[in-house]
Amino acid sequence: MSRKKYAVIGHPIGHTMSPFIHKRLFRLAGVDADYGVLDISPENLSRNYDAVLSGLDGYNITIPHKRAIIPFLDELDPKAEMYGSVNTVFNSESGSKGFTTDPDGFLKALEAKNIPLSGRVIVLGCGGVARTMAYEALLKGASLEFAVREKSFKKAEKLIDEIKSRLGDVSVGFCDINALSGDIDLLVNATPVGMSPKRDFQPVSDSVIARSKNVYDAIYNPLETVLVQKARANGSNAEGGMSMLVWQAVVAHRHWDNSVYDKKDIERLCSDASKELMNR
Repeated sequence: MSRKKYAVIGHPIGHTMSPFIHKRLFRLAGVDADYGVLDISPENLSRNYDAVLSGLDGYNITIPHKRAIIPFLDELDPKAEMYGSVNTVFNSESGSKGFTTDPDGFLKALEAKNIPLSGRVIVLGCGGVARTMAYEALLKGASLEFAVREKSFKKAEKLIDEIKSRLGDVSVGFCDINALSGDIDLLVNATPVGMSPKRDFQPVSDSVIARSKNVYDAIYNPLETVLVQKARANGSNAEGGMSMLVWQAVVAHRHWDNSVYDKKDIERLCSDASKELMNR
């Protein structure tokens, strides 16, 4: 059997963690495969699709191609169709199929750390990552609020209208991030506040963090944001974004080759990926 070929595409893509994570997953599954990095600019996506991408066994997709790749594919998984976004493609004899593994990666990351996705969930921000996390929380029956700054009120309203049009009668609203009050079952940071190099910042006040039973920060650089550090110091169950990055990759391999992994191996990979990031 010939060696399989995979890659990640994006632009720019110089510092991606994907090769480190996926190569380990292939080794754990005993799959003989190469995994490369392809920097493809938006204007060159069409040319590269026919010349390169269609010849791969599969590939991952990051910014700015998650939506642009869709017209080239033969089929979409229902969740990818719902989100209008693709980050994983599987090529087979029957054609190309697009998936989004971010939602399941988020769910599995929470599950691995025993963080419940229920009760009152506050999502900080209303961008792409926030959108994914909000949909999954509402599909689980949680009550959700987007906490945003005043300049993002209209964007939040538009996202809420979209969600209600797709999911129906769900409990979703928004508030000013500076006016957050009350107890919070899960606080999710889907903003870049606290990301390197501005790692000394936090997206909400200490009082909000103290009222949060569980905290999930989508940021994975640094490995422990100020938000996560303070939440843990308060005794809250808190986790950073590296776990989601690894678990969404695990889901991609399930689509590619039906690989099944031991939970301890994935926990070790999360730790090793964190160390690799620190070394970089």
